[in-house]
Order: sequence, then structure tokens, then C-alpha cells
Amino acid sequence: MVAAIRSDEPEIRRSAFDTLAAAYWKPVFKYLRLKWHASEEDAADLTQAFFLRAFEKAFFDGFDPGRARFRTYLRTCLDGFVSNTRKADTRQKRGGGVETVSLDAMNFTEAERELRHQTPNAVTDFDAYFHREWLRGLFASATARLRDACTTKGRPERFALFEAYDLAGEEGDRPTYADLARRHQLSPTDVTNELAAARREFRRLVIEALREK
Repeated sequence: MVAAIRSDEPEIRRSAFDTLAAAYWKPVFKYLRLKWHASEEDAADLTQAFFLRAFEKAFFDGFDPGRARFRTYLRTCLDGFVSNTRKADTRQKRGGGVETVSLDAMNFTEAERELRHQTPNAVTDFDAYFHREWLRGLFASATARLRDACTTKGRPERFALFEAYDLAGEEGDRPTYADLARRHQLSPTDVTNELAAARREFRRLVIEALREK
């Protein structure tokens, strides 16, 4: 993806950058809220402005995988951007004449809702936190693709089983295979087979999403 961002072809470069922004906008937004104590509105505007500036100024062209992880490099660029923005007293405000990146994937309301379920003071390692939020986005993307794939193939019950069992959350919230069989009027063997198929597809989609990111 980073190699594609360096392409001489504008369409390839823009497509790769859009993929990168879709993968990292939410960790960036949450990082701004927690590390920089930005308000929800400022964090949303700064997130969009950061990706716009990164594209215009080719921030990521200088990334060297032999020297740092990409997430570390991105955070270094982000910290510099926010620091310079605040020093210049040019915080990005809606309607302030500053162009921003508008991506449908940037659902800041959803990101803010997720933040409310976290304890801000519990974050002590922002590198680990940033990575964890990126992984959350990766798995959310794969889950959405699995849902679409199951629907397209006419197997909505396959995703329903996967969602009920593998995405149940706490161990105690997870139904048994027998419970799922009764709920969906299937045999326990069918439940086993459908979950195995869903997991294989999910694994493939995670790898596919990972390669894009």
C-alpha cells in the first residue's frame, strides 16, 4: 500500500491513500481524543485535516520499514502535525475554510460511542493502544465482508451463527451448539459445519483485508 502511495500514477496513488485512510482514521481519531485531549469536534476535524495534509505533502513517502513500524511512523507524523497546528493557533473548525478529507467510512459518532466504553486513564501505552484500535478496525472490516458474502451466497444463517457464537463477547454469553441448533432449526452437525465454513471464510477475509492495509 505504501509502495502504491509512491506511484507516479495519480489514480493508483489516490486509491492507495484512500485505503490507508480508511484503515487508520479511527485509531487516529481516538488517539487525538485521548493523547491530545481534543474535543470530539476538534478530533474529527483534525483527523480529516491530517489525512488531507499527509496526501498533499506526501508524508508517508519517507516511511522506511527497516527503521520503524508504520503505525509508529504515522503517529510521529500525526504528533508533529497536531503540534504545529496548535502552535500556529489554526485548529481546524467546521466552516472555517479549511479543506478536509470526506470519507463515508469516517463515522466519528460511532468512534465516539466506542470511546465511551473505554476508561481514558487506563491507556498507558499509546503505541499498543493504536495497534489494538487498528486491529479492531481490521476485524470489523472482515466481519462486514463476511456478512455481505453470506448474504450474496444465500447463506444468511451462516453469518447469524458466526455472529451469535464467535462474536458473542464474554464466554458466558456464548450459546451452545445445541442452543443454536434449536434456535435456527438445524441439527448440531449442521451448526458445526456452518461455523467451520464461516471461520474459514472469515480467516480468508482477514488476510485479504490485511494485505490491503
